[in-house]
Amino acid sequence: MIARFLENQILERIQQSSKIVLIYGSRQVGKTTLMKGLLNKLAYKTLYINADNREYAEVLSSRDSGKLRRLVSGYDLVFIDEAQRITDIGINLKIIHDQIPEVKVIATGSSSFELANIVREPLTGRTWTFTLYPISLGELNANNNLFELDQRLEEFLLFGMYPEVFSYPGFTDKVAFLKELTGAYLYKDILELADVRHSRKIHDLLRLLAYQIGSTVSLNELGRQLEMSKETVARYIDLLEKSFVVFRLPGYSRNLRKEVVKMDKVYFYDLGVRNAVIDNFNALNARNDISQMWENFLVAERLKYTSYHRIFTNRYFWRTYTGAELDYLEENGGQLLGYEFKWGTKTAKAPQSWIETYPEATFQCINRENYSSFVL
Repeated sequence: MIARFLENQILERIQQSSKIVLIYGSRQVGKTTLMKGLLNKLAYKTLYINADNREYAEVLSSRDSGKLRRLVSGYDLVFIDEAQRITDIGINLKIIHDQIPEVKVIATGSSSFELANIVREPLTGRTWTFTLYPISLGELNANNNLFELDQRLEEFLLFGMYPEVFSYPGFTDKVAFLKELTGAYLYKDILELADVRHSRKIHDLLRLLAYQIGSTVSLNELGRQLEMSKETVARYIDLLEKSFVVFRLPGYSRNLRKEVVKMDKVYFYDLGVRNAVIDNFNALNARNDISQMWENFLVAERLKYTSYHRIFTNRYFWRTYTGAELDYLEENGGQLLGYEFKWGTKTAKAPQSWIETYPEATFQCINRENYSSFVL
């Protein structure tokens, strides 16, 4: 069992606060496993609710405080799994929190509640929200030293970091799991909750995005290739973000005339999913996209690191119309940190225009020799 960073943080919130605990994360990322492990460490009498159970779902969408009270009566804690499937779950959780304060509530969701047209407003000020990602290098580092992690880098880049991937020793089973995951299952919530009827279009969009990691994405160009409007493409990317499949990185600028800011980069939370979408699990020495994979891997691992360690930072890339660029920026507490990513042991210097435009900023090249300091 791989210990998750969030475990102690969630335990602390459950024990010391009366607020609702929300845990988001994509399907198969380990939310239910994490929660069942946590519940075994708590002395609370717990009601476990699977949102697929119609009897529970009807009560939890009723907006009826009497029905809700009868449902949770006699329990110290209520755990609702995949809560986004329940109609009006936001307002009903608010009723439980406000009118039955003696009962603690934990809810998980494989998509944000906004995807199910559930506004956040009813729960404002009433929740502690966490996001669980695929396994992080930091979590693996608890039982693997840096040398051992280095030896497994190719495995991580090809098959990603989903918990179940680590349970399969062989190539065939790992690929089979990822293929199963990246069928309609991974974005099932989009099809069920967001009135998107054409799963093929979602998959085709994912393929195009998978080929463009590390590059800026043009909504107009994607729309032409998919025969959709750029507005529809933007909506689909937003839905994929809310289902924790991809995430965006915007351009950074203080000088709008010289710097590219109108287009985002799009990354995958997990490279195993990305490689399954394009059906490419070739070894690294037989690929022409290793630099893009390395960039996606580092940005995703850095996202996990900052999230789990509660480092609140703004993330960007930087590019000028004259061609100067940096792969990744962080803006934190008024400080600007610039990074360039290189596979292998290559190094790079900061672009002169970066130094001139942002003389107060820092710069670092991240490669195979020093990446651990960036993600651990």
